[in-house]
Amino acid sequence: MDNETELTADFLAGLGNGLKPYLDLIGSNLYLQAAIIFLIALAVAKLSGFIITRIILRIARKTRTSLDNQIIAILHAPVFYTVLLIGTGAAVYWLDLAPYIHDLTVSLVASLAIFIWALFFIRLVRILLKSLAYRKNNYSIIRIETLPLFLNISIVLISGLAIYMLFRAWDIDMTAWLASAGIIGIAIGFAAKDTLANLFSGVFIMVDTPYKIGDFIVLDSGERGAVTHIGIRSTRMLTRDDVEVTIPNSIMGNTKIINESGGPHKKYRIRVKVSVAYGTDTDQVRKLLMAVALQQPGICKIPEPRVRFRLMGDSGLHFELLCWIDEPVLRGRSLDAMNEAVYKKFLEQGIEIPYNKQDIYIKDIPDSIKSP
Repeated sequence: MDNETELTADFLAGLGNGLKPYLDLIGSNLYLQAAIIFLIALAVAKLSGFIITRIILRIARKTRTSLDNQIIAILHAPVFYTVLLIGTGAAVYWLDLAPYIHDLTVSLVASLAIFIWALFFIRLVRILLKSLAYRKNNYSIIRIETLPLFLNISIVLISGLAIYMLFRAWDIDMTAWLASAGIIGIAIGFAAKDTLANLFSGVFIMVDTPYKIGDFIVLDSGERGAVTHIGIRSTRMLTRDDVEVTIPNSIMGNTKIINESGGPHKKYRIRVKVSVAYGTDTDQVRKLLMAVALQQPGICKIPEPRVRFRLMGDSGLHFELLCWIDEPVLRGRSLDAMNEAVYKKFLEQGIEIPYNKQDIYIKDIPDSIKSP
């Protein structure tokens, strides 16, 4: 037996020896004494369950949070069965049986205890992770989106540790198993490097939150659309053509992304560019553009629209009307309405919108093409 198994055996034997003076009072029958040990363990297990569920849980219910209630509620079963297992092992150990039966008892008690407490810690970690995920903290690494990932990782880690302890409980050498697992892990890592890259990038995206579901983003490649899903492996966005684009997270994590919904609010600024002919009153142009912007229902009053005189061009004066809309998705519709309103307003006020014109002067007509 290894050190842990020997300690368990010594503990079970010491437990019985501690009760020996009291057991001798009821007779010398070992089976009767073993039964008494088991009944004492059952009583202690019932008492511990009563203390946890009736006293400690009642106190916990008076607190503001429900987290302690959930933890104490799941603690009842492992404590009860652990005490019962210890009593059962001590009762069997008290009997004058063959050494291999004692060793088998120790291994079985340890295995069942490991299994019971592994389930407890899996449930405990699930409760703690859910509590952290549902907190309103945008900078937390554990969120609703990343919750399945951390749940799976915790289950794998707890299960791996439990399996290792089970092997130790049965005195099985783990050296060869660990070496094989390391080699297999390296092979899997090379074979799934792209998947792992997407996985880690997905975690970093969820933690760093350069965008969230519903945001309008523009990629380096020119695609623009609303984010509909952020997964561990990929991000999906719906373009304005109602085409869903799926991008691996490894690409999203290593490219420039413009988040049109980012910033202090979701409002988006549109630019209406217009030209007027030379000689036009610039003050009148400014007033007309501002009037058009303030009359449009989809244009925000705060921030206030503004007009900028940008350039004296080759064929006209270039103005730009800057105004804000509530969401980036309204950009196309708002530009359409603004362009039409500006054009009609300029026609109504007789303001000329210049366009490129070319005048051709014929210096002389060759004799070959002159009319006869």
